[in-house]
Amino acid sequence: MPMPIPAPRANGMTTTTPMPLYWARHGREGGPPLLVLHGGPGASHEYLLPQMLRLGATNDLLFYDQRGGGRSRTDDPTPVTWQVQVGDLAAVIEELSRDRPLTIVGYSWGALLALLYTLEVAAGRVPVPPARLVLIDPAPVNRTWRAAFEEEFQRRQAGDAVRALREELAASGLREADAVAYRQRQFELSVAGYFADPRRARDLTPFRITGRVQQSVWESLGDFDLVPGLHRVPPVPTLLVHGWHDPIPVESSFAVARALHARCVVLEASGHVPYVEQPDTLFATIEQFLNETS
Repeated sequence: MPMPIPAPRANGMTTTTPMPLYWARHGREGGPPLLVLHGGPGASHEYLLPQMLRLGATNDLLFYDQRGGGRSRTDDPTPVTWQVQVGDLAAVIEELSRDRPLTIVGYSWGALLALLYTLEVAAGRVPVPPARLVLIDPAPVNRTWRAAFEEEFQRRQAGDAVRALREELAASGLREADAVAYRQRQFELSVAGYFADPRRARDLTPFRITGRVQQSVWESLGDFDLVPGLHRVPPVPTLLVHGWHDPIPVESSFAVARALHARCVVLEASGHVPYVEQPDTLFATIEQFLNETS
């Protein structure tokens, strides 16, 4: 079962975004501020917890649920586009983090959102540039790599390793013995293809994706390719971390690293979830980067 998530140090709803968004602060009050962007789109920040709270030993962590997911869900049928998400991010920064140089830590879609935000800063459309970027297994930065990821993830989910785990669960009797634990294991197997070893997909905090939000964001990106624009971004200290066995092609992160003249660390024993698969290496790498660029 997943580990308990500590209560936030502070939390609330934004007042300056077009719709209220849920935010939560964890970690060391007064420490260097890190804004952590969850993946999805259409998910919530809590699935990164409690593991990502290790960064809170020395840093002030700010999380928020992006529009349409988690505690920021909305019944408004208006499509949520990438431009909407960037605008919300800019407003969150203005409201909650403008007073100190801000490091953005983005995971998966959150890392792509951080890059889209950085491109909008470079174009002069949003005002507050990030002081640093930490990008953990970024979502693919062009449509070709996105298609390759989708194909590989589906292949893994249909493969022998995950199939064997599903058969093991079906034969376990857990459904009748403990319905809650059974649903937990079902969730874990639904994302097992993200892991280098599907058996490591355990003790995860479950989450739900708001499908219409996920669909509308990806549709708004169209036939996208961020790489040419990233070559024109003013220098910003950036660290990329990518699991070698991530179904997202590592070439996508390599291209970002080249464009931003950034360091890219490849974790050889990880897939897409290094905060579960190789947490000690992941967090040591991030802390080293933060110390070197402070």
